[in-house]
Amino acid sequence: MQQYRILLVEDNEGDVVLTLKALKKTNVESAVDVVRDGEKALQFLRKEGPYEHAETPSLILLDINLPKINGKEVLSIIKNNSELQMIPVIMLTTSNAEMDIKQSYYNRANCFITKPSDFKSFMEVMQQIKDFWLNVVRLPNFNKDKEAN
Repeated sequence: MQQYRILLVEDNEGDVVLTLKALKKTNVESAVDVVRDGEKALQFLRKEGPYEHAETPSLILLDINLPKINGKEVLSIIKNNSELQMIPVIMLTTSNAEMDIKQSYYNRANCFITKPSDFKSFMEVMQQIKDFWLNVVRLPNFNKDKEAN
């Protein structure tokens, strides 16, 4: 299996630990970078400040309720940036509000997943994300292009 980079944008420490644990238990062979607010997510993606050497992710797991810049705004900025718009973005959030779902798809989220509250169900969701997004779907590997040049 090809190794991809995943950017996890999540401010809740418990959810970060849970997501990383779930990815490890599902044997995801991807490097995972974590940022904890929307502003840092955009700095990471733009390779600004402390993230100047960051590798472009092949997939983004994005929470909605983030400090500084919320996830819906981050999504809109990503999808309106010609250099970033092709990165698939999964909205992975506790929200199940119809308005959040509609706004996410309006801003071109690739999918919207409401996080289950129990670990077993969360593990099943992470397994499905792995199976579909990392095994079935072909993702761009932006860093491979740089290695070839």
